[in-house]
Amino acid sequence: MPEPANSVVIENLVKRFGDFVAVDHLNLAVGKGEVFGFLGPNGAGKSTTIRMLCGLIRPTSGRAQVAGFDVGRNPESVRQNIGYMSQKFSLYNDLKVIENLRLFAGLYSVPSAKLKDRIEWAIEMANLKGQENLITGTLPGGWKQRLALGCAVLHQPPILFLDEPTSGVDPISRREFWDLIQHMAEAGVTVFVTTHYMEEAEYCNRLALIFRGKMVALGTPGELKRDSMKGELLLIECDPLGTAVEALQSAPGVMDAAVFGNALHLVVQDAAAAEPRIKEFLHNHNVSISRIEKIRPTLEDVFVSLTTTRGPAQESKP
Repeated sequence: MPEPANSVVIENLVKRFGDFVAVDHLNLAVGKGEVFGFLGPNGAGKSTTIRMLCGLIRPTSGRAQVAGFDVGRNPESVRQNIGYMSQKFSLYNDLKVIENLRLFAGLYSVPSAKLKDRIEWAIEMANLKGQENLITGTLPGGWKQRLALGCAVLHQPPILFLDEPTSGVDPISRREFWDLIQHMAEAGVTVFVTTHYMEEAEYCNRLALIFRGKMVALGTPGELKRDSMKGELLLIECDPLGTAVEALQSAPGVMDAAVFGNALHLVVQDAAAAEPRIKEFLHNHNVSISRIEKIRPTLEDVFVSLTTTRGPAQESKP
């Protein structure tokens, strides 16, 4: 069959668990070699979407194609053409490193002619040369993470799904992991990743922000920061910080106020018009201001803005 133009195509995808709508009419297309990020708070529907795309659970309605195969009608064909890595790494902790690699090579039907080269590649990639007989459960988190990635791509799948893959690993290991992901994408592998780490979302070519099962924003990291903020952003350095943020929650014209380090980020409709009013308001609440200026939003600002202006999140479901 001809190679599909997009690695992942989602059309009006819905997943319900009883009365709870986990994924609500999602539409999306992800191109070959793209590193695509899926962001959202807990319970937003990220992992449920991943499980449907991996052929692990059936959609309630709508359709999705992965590597040209329908996830509802051909889940086995989908699973043969993808790699999957979860935040728990999906490794067998009581097995040795080499035993995990051999096991996953068998599960993924790696041809015997390629087996030796693929296992050697995974060991090299995971920086475990000479450590093949270590028990997997004794490995540091970063090593275990790279080993799990190696196991997930032993069969050289064209599409890789990563469900919060850097949860619980240190920042250096996280950076090294993303270097590996970028190399895979450069080789043509499509990478679909869920994360709630804003700094690593910056590594993605495009991002979708999902909230209560619906996609509320889509674009490159730069586009989201430029176009998706509901209002403008003021940075305020003031004292006392706690008094200021509490007072500003009810200040006229303030859409959101949050502490960022030793300063406040305020979402307002018009920063220039709001600045003098904010100064007067805080002065009346005995708060002294050392700095106030309009700033560009970060991804975290956009994330918070789009997932808090719609009320409290629903309870997380499967």
